[in-house]
Amino acid sequence: MKGILGLLAVVVAVVACGLVLFAGWSTMLGPQSLVDEALSRVDSPVNARDTSKKTFVVRQGESAGQIAERLQGEGLVSDSFFFRVRVELEGVGSYLAAGDYELSPSMRPSEILSILVQGKTKMTPLVTIPEGWRAEEVAERFAARGVGTPDQFMRLVQEGSIASPLLESRPAGTSLEGYLFPESYAIDGSSTPESMVRRMVEQFEKQFTPEMREKAERMGMSVHQIVVLASVIEREAVIPSERPMMAGVFYNRLEAGMRIQSDPTVQYALATVQRESQARYGWWKNGLTVEDLAVDSPYNSYRYPGLPPGPICNPGVASLKAAVEPATTDYYYFMAKPDGSHAFARTLDEHNQNVARYSR
Repeated sequence: MKGILGLLAVVVAVVACGLVLFAGWSTMLGPQSLVDEALSRVDSPVNARDTSKKTFVVRQGESAGQIAERLQGEGLVSDSFFFRVRVELEGVGSYLAAGDYELSPSMRPSEILSILVQGKTKMTPLVTIPEGWRAEEVAERFAARGVGTPDQFMRLVQEGSIASPLLESRPAGTSLEGYLFPESYAIDGSSTPESMVRRMVEQFEKQFTPEMREKAERMGMSVHQIVVLASVIEREAVIPSERPMMAGVFYNRLEAGMRIQSDPTVQYALATVQRESQARYGWWKNGLTVEDLAVDSPYNSYRYPGLPPGPICNPGVASLKAAVEPATTDYYYFMAKPDGSHAFARTLDEHNQNVARYSR
């Protein structure tokens, strides 16, 4: 703040000198008048004749400085510094509402600021993607809202050609499953499967913070391994507070060389390799049988050790955090109770007792 106002003082002084020398003013302006005059001289649109509308998204928690920089970068204001100065002087930095806005290069910076402060967002339909959905479910949701077809969306997911440092640890040929971040997304007539896939991956990049990546590295885990584990936690957890405990259990089992034996991995495998199962039971079959647990798929964590080769769904931020911040525990087992919570156990005997106690 002090740096901004200090530099503003220099700008105001220059403007004042120019006004006195070249405009022939006979009276000195007061400090506030000088500030107003300085800002008015930079309150011009980038292009008064360009009335085309652009969608500008103010993200939750974004600072006034970040917003100003992006406004300039997208050609909506000519000088991010003066836009930020205006925000500071009007004391509205905390009132810049998150949302999607329709802005134009023909708008004055003061007009743009007023729109952001008043929260006059673009009235755009939203498509909400819940945590824990697999890519096919996401594709069906977008298609139902008029954004392409499921096949178009899934082709892009399977190709996985989006470049991002956070995607580099994926094994060759891996899809974008797990990296389609669950969120509410605005759609309009220009929305396409390509634009939605890219936006979802970009949102993943924002949510998987540098701190989370650093924690993963300290644990000896790649980003991909964290996303895989988070996807399993997402499908297992019902009670949010249990996620770190579940993560701790899975890490204990992996370290001990035990199979993680997670039912959701079998559900994912069934719907992937047995289309008749998917057609009959949906993407997530309830009531798995002994035969189901034997399905031959690398995603079946009852048959194969270690983590599945890829995510089984698209996890939310809580499950991603649990995967990099597991609880320290001596539990090696858990099972679902009728109320959705889980009973944890240290030994197989304890686990079998829980199974006898809570199984319907």
